[in-house]
Amino acid sequence: MQRRFLLFMGLFAIVAMLTGPALAYHPTFDDGAVDSARDVHGRHQHGGDEGHLPASSENVELVGKLELTDESSTIADVGVFGNFAYLAALANAACTDRGVYVVDVADPVSPEQVSFIPTTEGSYVGEGVQVITVDTQAFRGDLLVHNNEICGEEGKGGVSLWDVTDPHTPQPLALHVGDDTDDDVVNQIHSAFAWETGTRAFVVLVDDEEATDVDILEITDPRKPVLLVETGLEDWPDAQNEQAMGIGTFPASFFHDVQVKRFGGHWVMLLSYWDAGWVLLNVDDPANPTFIADTDYLDPDPLTGFSPPEGNAHQAEFDSDFEFIIGTDEDFSPYRVMGQNTTDNTEFPAGQGSDTPPLDADTSLSGTTVFVGRACNDDPAVPPAPSGVTNPIAVVERGVCFFTEKVANVEAAGGYVGVIIMNREGADACASSFGMTVEGNLPVVSVGRDVGFAFFDASFDEAACLAGDGSALAPIEIGTVGDEVRFTAAFDGWGYVHLFDARTLEEIDAYAVEEALDPEFASGFGALSVHEVATDPTRNIGYLSYYNAGLRVIKFNENGIREVGHYIAEGGNNFWGVEAVRRPDAIGGMETLIFASDMDSGLWIFRYTGD
Repeated sequence: MQRRFLLFMGLFAIVAMLTGPALAYHPTFDDGAVDSARDVHGRHQHGGDEGHLPASSENVELVGKLELTDESSTIADVGVFGNFAYLAALANAACTDRGVYVVDVADPVSPEQVSFIPTTEGSYVGEGVQVITVDTQAFRGDLLVHNNEICGEEGKGGVSLWDVTDPHTPQPLALHVGDDTDDDVVNQIHSAFAWETGTRAFVVLVDDEEATDVDILEITDPRKPVLLVETGLEDWPDAQNEQAMGIGTFPASFFHDVQVKRFGGHWVMLLSYWDAGWVLLNVDDPANPTFIADTDYLDPDPLTGFSPPEGNAHQAEFDSDFEFIIGTDEDFSPYRVMGQNTTDNTEFPAGQGSDTPPLDADTSLSGTTVFVGRACNDDPAVPPAPSGVTNPIAVVERGVCFFTEKVANVEAAGGYVGVIIMNREGADACASSFGMTVEGNLPVVSVGRDVGFAFFDASFDEAACLAGDGSALAPIEIGTVGDEVRFTAAFDGWGYVHLFDARTLEEIDAYAVEEALDPEFASGFGALSVHEVATDPTRNIGYLSYYNAGLRVIKFNENGIREVGHYIAEGGNNFWGVEAVRRPDAIGGMETLIFASDMDSGLWIFRYTGD
């Protein structure tokens, strides 16, 4: 891997002086499994005197801010172009009034909203908000690209393109375009990134619906985008390893975020690919992207010592000189769950639900397994827990209905102390656990289908499972009592930051805020995971949006990373996006301003005041 990359980098220097058909990730609907880029973000809001770190700041000055939200709205990403900032309006409970806020930041002390770009009803904008200048025969002007995710029945996916040459009066060019190969329905996308080569322009999409999740479109004429290619991890065998292909998680790897930059006469795409790490592609010919190299997660984890390492490559940027890559791992669960079949004396990985009683260092789940079927409203009723069984735990088969519906039916049956959801059939499921968006009053964990079968000594055929269509129930009679099991959790920290040598892709250092590695801060202080990084245009400084840990400023070089500044407001912050922009200052020079989007409020503008 590294040899190929070094050979390619040699070409840079000269100029400068699993195969097979695509497999859908999702079941027929989104049942709540965390199985694509869209599913990894929570609503980690703070409020009152609890739920955040104390206010403090060092070497960071607040320049200005603009409130954009109310009690029902949330802000996602931010992009900055010229004197305007563009902020995404994330989905709310009603799935209404979503789109992109346009804010005049010519006076950063007093930013002012000048327009709002609405999405189609039922759609919202999240990670992908960007403006570039396009100068082709078909279009000359400033082009906004934004992603579309779906939160309502009438929602549409794909990327939308707007003419924002006059940001006060944005004009639509093409809406909801992308991969529509299945039934003319455009797949929803989690992010997008556009670039121009001089005579042609392109945009890459994060496809939420397919394993070939890297979609590249030509937008030379932004009124008539053309899909050029679909690709993904299965097309890059050298990027696949045990962690990338799954160590007890579902799915191990999916495309989440991307940057494209020109370096040494070549166009390079930097893809954040969850547990596969970060992948580099040559996109000199965007219709034929070629694999260069990828990073591998150090095992054991360099900060926690856990094996396998956490993974979760979320976003990354090159530094201004292409010497380094800074990547962020997003992780909202500071505990790692492991299961033990105490009857068979075997261990297995597990996931746990989002809004259910959590397993942590002080809370475990032990009992005897009882199979209860799929536990959907239209299925046979979940039987009450059998008498004489110690701490019965309901084992539910994934499929057909939402996890919350399954858990509610187990609770209604009565007598169970917890719920285990074993995976369904299908090439994107089977022998892997998974994260879940689920509500309930019982602890809920997930296990692979093979593990669930083993609880009841049922035969498991992995090949048949992978080839299945997900419609067959497990060959276990409802009410069957199985093995005794125990689930425990160990603190493994929140998401953090990696520094790589951009030429060798070797990891140089890792960094986390102090509280993110302290179990005393595992709950009660909001989400202490990093989200995004923006690198300074002129020096080796990175600006990190760290959710409830605020804005963090780091310096980096070949010796590693060190924090040199931070900002947390009174009442806390909840930062999602961050951009670093070089622009004229008040005395005729140049300075870098940092633009951050707070999920709970709006736009915040900062200046780093350190050396």
